[in-house]
Amino acid sequence: MTRNRSALILVLLLCLGVLGSATLPPPEQRALRALERVARPLRTTEPSGGLGDLRPLGRMVGDAKVVGLGEATHSSHEFFTMKHRVLRYLVEHKGFRTFALETSWSSGLRLDAYVRTGKGNPRRIMREEFQDTYAWWNAEEYLALIEWIRAYNIRHPEDPLRFMGDDFAYAGPELYDTVFWYVARYRPGLLPRFTELYRGLRPTTSAGTYMRDYLTRPLAERRAMAARTASALSLLARQPAPAVATEDAHAWAVQHARAIAQTAQGYAFDFDDPEQLKASMAYRDELMADNVAWWQARTGHKVLLSAHNNHVSYRTCDPRYPRMQGAFLHERLGDDYVSVGATFGHGSFNATGPDGATRVYTVGDPAEGSNEDFLDRVSHRDYLVDLRTAPDLARTWLDAPRPARSIGTDYPGRPHRIAASRSHDIVIHLHQVTPAHLLAVPR
Repeated sequence: MTRNRSALILVLLLCLGVLGSATLPPPEQRALRALERVARPLRTTEPSGGLGDLRPLGRMVGDAKVVGLGEATHSSHEFFTMKHRVLRYLVEHKGFRTFALETSWSSGLRLDAYVRTGKGNPRRIMREEFQDTYAWWNAEEYLALIEWIRAYNIRHPEDPLRFMGDDFAYAGPELYDTVFWYVARYRPGLLPRFTELYRGLRPTTSAGTYMRDYLTRPLAERRAMAARTASALSLLARQPAPAVATEDAHAWAVQHARAIAQTAQGYAFDFDDPEQLKASMAYRDELMADNVAWWQARTGHKVLLSAHNNHVSYRTCDPRYPRMQGAFLHERLGDDYVSVGATFGHGSFNATGPDGATRVYTVGDPAEGSNEDFLDRVSHRDYLVDLRTAPDLARTWLDAPRPARSIGTDYPGRPHRIAASRSHDIVIHLHQVTPAHLLAVPR
């Protein structure tokens, strides 16, 4: 009986993580106990079912207008479904009305048209738009999220949800067509000039081919294309809103022209020059923040922004990235922006290997002394915690840069050190992740 009782106690201690925490030095044990007191367990990462366990997240988010929700890998099922679940909660209980994704502005417009009106087939739109660098979003989990938004809008036609893309890598043909339509209708005298400035720029290939081919153009040609699109943007922005059109229509036309210019400028850096490469990364994160802030101000919507942890963060953990989207958004919105990082203990994800092939990678328990090692010792399997109000003992540990997983499209990548509580306001920690269900293999 004594032996059985001892075995039972051992099992319970292992389940609670107490034995794991005993291996930590005393200061870290105290920090872990402090974090345990404020961590809030999550019932599930799946989007269906009750949302009561997300009420603490609602209190943490408060009245924020933009919430950046990250991911430690770009292709894990639980990160994607957790975002769907958080979207449900924020829509139903906090008044959020836009889902923003780290994808091109024009791709977001096509999906926005679908969720608002039912125009098009979401599988086809995703297949055509989510290519090359965005191919990781062509997954069953995002299809389910988009279909949920469409179903919500059918039930609430008077108060629809919207979908936006904040990135620049592809400016689809519909974007050019929309600007041309506006100019032809309201500023027909400018049509010859716009035709000249945009000549040869409207895509005639698939999105993936367009993105790959753009980088094969000589630098001088790419810079000339950027100059032409910048001239078109400046010309349109200088025009007052026509009396026969609304100010809103003019503002949207200018923003579409701005998205075209962003794409061309984004490719106009010398990527072989390390300083130019850093400048291109800063340019990208700033324009993504600009687009989100513009959308929020124009629509008045509260926005859930989905991106990698790095992009929603306040601080960079990679010397190639001088400043992150989260920092730019905080600069523009102040406390109306909240950053939520997402971490994991162990599991699997899709990524591109050194040979260029996409495959499933699996990582075991996190390295000793890493952020994930500390966070995974909390007794809850999955949980969230507000780092801003965590006890000082926990914050002292989380304020220091420590090894952390930051897995993008390629694996393995360079090592990262992240100060969790200086990078995010809130962390959602998942004990285990599995690969996302891709609808097509990225190539």
